Amino acid sequence: MNEQEWLNYALAQMHTGQWFGWKKEDDNGNKIPNSERMQYQYIKIIKDGATMPTEAEVNAKIQELKDAEQNAINKKASGKQKLKDLGLDDDEIQALIGV
Repeated sequence: MNEQEWLNYALAQMHTGQWFGWKKEDDNGNKIPNSERMQYQYIKIIKDGATMPTEAEVNAKIQELKDAEQNAINKKASGKQKLKDLGLDDDEIQALIGV
């Protein structure tokens, strides 16, 4: 995922439902190009009761999600290696786990 996708994913995990959107204009009324809208500074709350997390909270959530993804990758690789150490070949491992 790119950084914009990580930001969107992290925000989606912070509240239930679609609670945020992206501003189309900055505070001075200037149009924000679509390619630049997905940044912390352009988040807008669109759901009543949702609160804006701090940028530090969002960055911490992004890191937490990245760490979890890397941990899953590492565990999968470790599990495959353990199966190889037990004598299974790549075809047998693929038949068991699909990868």
